Amino acid sequence: MMESSGTILLECENVVKRYGSLAAVDGMSLTVNRGEIVGIGGPNGAGKTTFFDVVTGVTPATEGRMVFDGHDISKLGADSICQHGIARTFQLNAAFESLTVRENIDVAAYFGRSRRAIPGLKLGQDVRRQTQEALAFVGLADKADATVGQLPVLDRKLLMIAGAIATRPKLLFLDEPVGGLNSSEIDHIIGLVERLKANGMTVVLIEHVMRFLLALSSRVIIMHHGKKIFEGPPQAVAEDPVVVDSYLGEGTRKRLATYFAEGEVQP
Repeated sequence: MMESSGTILLECENVVKRYGSLAAVDGMSLTVNRGEIVGIGGPNGAGKTTFFDVVTGVTPATEGRMVFDGHDISKLGADSICQHGIARTFQLNAAFESLTVRENIDVAAYFGRSRRAIPGLKLGQDVRRQTQEALAFVGLADKADATVGQLPVLDRKLLMIAGAIATRPKLLFLDEPVGGLNSSEIDHIIGLVERLKANGMTVVLIEHVMRFLLALSSRVIIMHHGKKIFEGPPQAVAEDPVVVDSYLGEGTRKRLATYFAEGEVQP
């Protein structure tokens, strides 16, 4: 599906997003290599989703430079960035509620990979194939004709992931993909992301559920007040005093220590 890991796919240099005098993202730099999973954590209001919004073109950066797969995407809009190969999900369940599951993924597959000068033409076999493959991958093939408004929370999460991968991205951004899910549902999404990685997908994810973040990430970044305050391997998160003081707290630090000692941590 993807090129081999070990080379830079995305490079962000000193990215800033200001709203008036507030710097929601303040000098954020990040390098993502092909084939890895990078996890981003931090308290509410740290700037994590705003950083995603800037990189994916939902909102323009105030300052900074972003290069994806050799292309400068700093000034591009969300549609162009998606067509270059970056797809994302959102915290809230973003979908066309009155359409079916299949129709939602058809829209993503049709518009997400190629610029359509004349929209409204019939779907080609390539689009239908992308839709079927995406639905089968996430396990929604048997619900393809269901109306999205009737789906439970887990299936809505899976729908967003299916829509993202239907664009055949090189890089997938997941924004709190397990928010609101129970423990078994979280395990289901862990397995899905592991399969994406096994197929060569590069992933950057935001998550507050530490079990999910640590289980999947080869590298963890912690943000606070728009800045990166930590970057390193998952097992080093609980050892950093700034992270403990700013975000985790002593109770979570102890649970993380248990996780790395025994391989288990509570959500």
